[in-house]
Amino acid sequence: MSLPTPRPRRRPRSSRRLSAVATAAVVALTAGTLLAAVTPATALVRTHGGDDTAPHVTAPRVLAELRDDEVAALGPEHAEEHARMRAAVRGIGDYPQTTRINRLKALTDSQTRTNAGFDPTVFGAFKEYFPSPDFGDHIALLPTGKVLVFSFERIESNPEKEPAPTQTTGKENAGRAYLWDPAKGSGAGAFTKVTPPVVDMPDGLDQPRPAPFFCAGHSFLPNGMLGVFGGNLGGNGGTGAKLSLVFDPWTETWTRNPDMSVGRWYPSVVTGADGRQLIMSGQSELGWGTPTPVVERFPAKGYDVPQTKTQVPRNTPVDRFKADAPFSLDYPHLFSLRDGNVYGFGRHAAEQWRFDPVAESRSDLTARPDGHKRNYGSAVMLPGGVNGPDSALILGGDRDNPSTLRFSNGNWTAEKSRAFGRTQDDTLLMPDGTLMTVNGAYDIRDYGNGPYNPNADLKYRQTELRDAQGNWRLGPVQRLPRGYHSNAVVLPDGRVMVTGDELQQLANDPDINDDMNGTIEIYEPAYLHQGNRPSLDRAPTTAIGYDKKFQVTTSTPERAAKAVLLAPTTSTHSVNTSQRHLELRLSSRAGNRLELQAPPDAKAAPPGWYMLFLLNDQGVPSVAQWVQLSSSA
Repeated sequence: MSLPTPRPRRRPRSSRRLSAVATAAVVALTAGTLLAAVTPATALVRTHGGDDTAPHVTAPRVLAELRDDEVAALGPEHAEEHARMRAAVRGIGDYPQTTRINRLKALTDSQTRTNAGFDPTVFGAFKEYFPSPDFGDHIALLPTGKVLVFSFERIESNPEKEPAPTQTTGKENAGRAYLWDPAKGSGAGAFTKVTPPVVDMPDGLDQPRPAPFFCAGHSFLPNGMLGVFGGNLGGNGGTGAKLSLVFDPWTETWTRNPDMSVGRWYPSVVTGADGRQLIMSGQSELGWGTPTPVVERFPAKGYDVPQTKTQVPRNTPVDRFKADAPFSLDYPHLFSLRDGNVYGFGRHAAEQWRFDPVAESRSDLTARPDGHKRNYGSAVMLPGGVNGPDSALILGGDRDNPSTLRFSNGNWTAEKSRAFGRTQDDTLLMPDGTLMTVNGAYDIRDYGNGPYNPNADLKYRQTELRDAQGNWRLGPVQRLPRGYHSNAVVLPDGRVMVTGDELQQLANDPDINDDMNGTIEIYEPAYLHQGNRPSLDRAPTTAIGYDKKFQVTTSTPERAAKAVLLAPTTSTHSVNTSQRHLELRLSSRAGNRLELQAPPDAKAAPPGWYMLFLLNDQGVPSVAQWVQLSSSA
């Protein structure tokens, strides 16, 4: 897990006026709870140079680890990054179990008090909170309806230390994965361990262990399988692994394929209109500070793109894409828009590019007009009707700036801002075409009180909801603050699963010695509190061809106003390249049968599995049925 130096703190820019309920909630969260944020009295202040010259707060234990030779050779920001990692390794002592219990109780009580002011029919409601065996730093909603969560075997249970084996080589640097079956509820029996392949990593130690695929990139193949690329080789501030893996949701097994040509730690992966995956960015096998410009493709040309459940890619290599992607920072946002091109939105304002998968070329886009770096933060393709998305919204990553920027037709425009700036957030496309932001923090491992201090500025627990007109409003609060490595997905029944952030989960674990390391929280959107849903009883079980008409049945045809496809989420580090929203043309009705028409082509909706929802005229969705779009159907 990388530990880049946070940008110095700036005064927050003024944001739009909040509603009375939202304002009261923010006040309650930031000033009235047991764990309200306060700046440690022992914090020291020093000033970095560059374009951000406001005071920067650095913890004393980090300052104690600063080395003059590193400052001289690397500069103050990079030297502090090294100091923070040394401080995390040394730690500051144990973390009492009573503190974990008291924290969780305080968060539970404040959530109950605060959310009493939010009408579920308007704002939705958080309904469930239960333990999980995994941190959920990576997540994927599979076309079986199960959710794959994966991360690492922790090396530390104290949330004031680094729990991930980023700097570790050997057998302790290991990955783990589980499936959660929502149909089985919230008990331990709802989870199944699906350990990744055992790998002897090229670290010279000859210690095989489950593949350390955490901090990899991933996207879906057209047959519903998940391609996972990269991971952690260990040491040197974050060293990229060359791993190439596929998870098969139908047999619930992993397959290892030939390694990539370069190591990747923090890469991004996107599935294009041809069903192949483009893999970009990530720190190389040389370690932190060596992002690779090499773009690779899976499956390689000459190998079939898997379309069916039985086509498992085995012994399938990647190949080199002709154009490079010289992102200087990792985890760029990658989106395949309706013109069939892949758009790469880098975290540096000037690193914005368009990639043509057919010509294998790269061209420049207009620089992002905010002019400065954004940390890990959310971005999402906006709904584009029946023809697929033609624009993307860049939201998070700037802790001091709540502004949102829309990219469309080669141009940037300012959209309505959120209530406050946050990084490490997750923004979801909902079945009704609205957006929901959940999770967030001040910076990496920093919730407002400096790195590795789990006491949070609790405003980051508050959700934000965006309506079809682009207006944002603050919503109810989640139980835990979740920042770095947080995740969320929309489930087929329309609920939202929230998980991730190992530090907060460790800091609030009521039994740190059991096998349930993480937690899951379930949010019910407002549409689930607004009357009866439509019913979607049957949908095609064979693949649907593009622009083809197909039938579905519903026992409530009077409630079926429209039909939409929602692509499932797979995400990590606020990067979600997969989610996509399309409306379907409703060509005819006959009793309980509706005739729908598939998206026009693979540029509108890349081949793969989608959730099909029926919605009533108020946007209340049915429970989804899974359907597959295929160019070969």
